[in-house]
Amino acid sequence: MSDRPDGPSAPAGSRRVAIVTGAARGTGEAIARELARRGDHVVVADLAGQRARAVADEIGGSAAVLDVRDWDAVRSLVDATVAEHGALDVLVNNAARSVARSLWEIEREEWDDVLGVNLGGVFAGCRAAAPHMRDRGRGRIVNVSSIAGQQGGVNGGAHYAASKAGIGVLTKVVAAELAPHGVTVNAVAPAAIAGPVMDALGPERQAVIAASIPVGRLGRPEEVAAAVAYLASDEAGFVTGATLDLNGGLLMR
Repeated sequence: MSDRPDGPSAPAGSRRVAIVTGAARGTGEAIARELARRGDHVVVADLAGQRARAVADEIGGSAAVLDVRDWDAVRSLVDATVAEHGALDVLVNNAARSVARSLWEIEREEWDDVLGVNLGGVFAGCRAAAPHMRDRGRGRIVNVSSIAGQQGGVNGGAHYAASKAGIGVLTKVVAAELAPHGVTVNAVAPAAIAGPVMDALGPERQAVIAASIPVGRLGRPEEVAAAVAYLASDEAGFVTGATLDLNGGLLMR
């Protein structure tokens, strides 16, 4: 392990390897494209295999069909990526399920599924990637949370908000565990971001949400991607256990 507190940088001229879950569309796709634009080889992991392959082909990466609820599959993907490319430098845990549901309408099966994807998937990813990164003395893990995990859900149900709140604490726990080994673990917490989830609400609801945000608009997937790319960079070596807010001033603290 390097004696530098942020671990050694990737060797000059080498191409970093990143896995992004839930990367076939929306914010995950934007993250995958931004990391690729910055020179990373990106594994586009998603349940939607055909779309994942299309994105991977466009960015010069590779694709994997992945259900993050399956912890063994998550571990197998991480291990296979390391075996093929020699390392895993960046993991972005982005896969999520958002369901707008009243507290009184949430059934046990749906609760377990949303928590299994949103929180269990993040835990599985962190636990699978951590040993590889720890042993190399460097790595970046970025978890995608939400403003819903900070102040409760408006467009997502109680299960969505609870899962995203759990990501914030889990990020700190894993960050503390890996900090001595040159591995940073951080989260981003977006508010309403333009894309498939917002599109499903319709233009009138989107306009109401945009009007409630101090900057007067929805966020853009590319803005989240830029924040993730920073936290995944060598320059962010002194940032760990943090949650970066991306909410247009909706929650100031």
